[in-house]
Amino acid sequence: MPTPVALTIAGSDSSGGAGIQADLKTFAALGVYGASVIAALTAQNTKGVTGIHQVPAEFVAEQINAVFVDLAVGAVKIGMVAQRDVIEAIAAGLATWQPKHVVLDPVMVATSGDRLLAPEAIAALRSTLIPLAQIITPNLPEAAALLDEPMAEGDTAIEAQGKRLLTLGCKAVLIKGGHGTGPESTDYFITADRAIALPAPRVATKNTHGTGCTLSSAIAAGLAKGEALEAAVRSAKAYVTAAISAADRFAVGHGHGPVHHFHAFY
Repeated sequence: MPTPVALTIAGSDSSGGAGIQADLKTFAALGVYGASVIAALTAQNTKGVTGIHQVPAEFVAEQINAVFVDLAVGAVKIGMVAQRDVIEAIAAGLATWQPKHVVLDPVMVATSGDRLLAPEAIAALRSTLIPLAQIITPNLPEAAALLDEPMAEGDTAIEAQGKRLLTLGCKAVLIKGGHGTGPESTDYFITADRAIALPAPRVATKNTHGTGCTLSSAIAAGLAKGEALEAAVRSAKAYVTAAISAADRFAVGHGHGPVHHFHAFY
């Protein structure tokens, strides 16, 4: 049997809880070989982001080519891409190599509240990367920002925003409900012909660093293993819910600690 391979194109989190590091942990936990293209480096911990160092677009392109020329990539997850020229380099790489599955997590703000995406890059994200994605996974504030609208409240408004996001060119949208309120955290899986609510108990923990990265990379892992999109989304939701539920087993840092990617093992 061939080894399933997933590639993450994202930023590095020096504290290990989000970004490239969270993606590779997720791939490994779900039985997928992980490769990485580092698009930015952050000086970051559980309390916040103190610096961002951009990787030149030419070197991002070189990393992409090095991976695809050798590895049989089954799915690509794209996370933090903070600059327009890097976004354009990634889009060019995807056009060249044409991976079957692309999962885009439009990361704009860290769990700590620090902004990660330059405002001028949002337009490039809309016009250049979203049309190449099989699925995008914004949270409620990110969905609103992509549409230049207020944050949606309630099932009907959230589903309507999801439908409008589809007009940007992606095939499906998963709007994450972690920023909502109430006893359940409900994500909304939206395609052209249906909208499915995916509820899970809301876990009372401050240790949620890297949840968005983990969810999107879990979807990519499922797709790399040959799962259908809806099945990959459902299994990813279950995985990240369990990782959040187990997060308090860790005592890491003094802010928003990481989720437990290897909760099934220790």
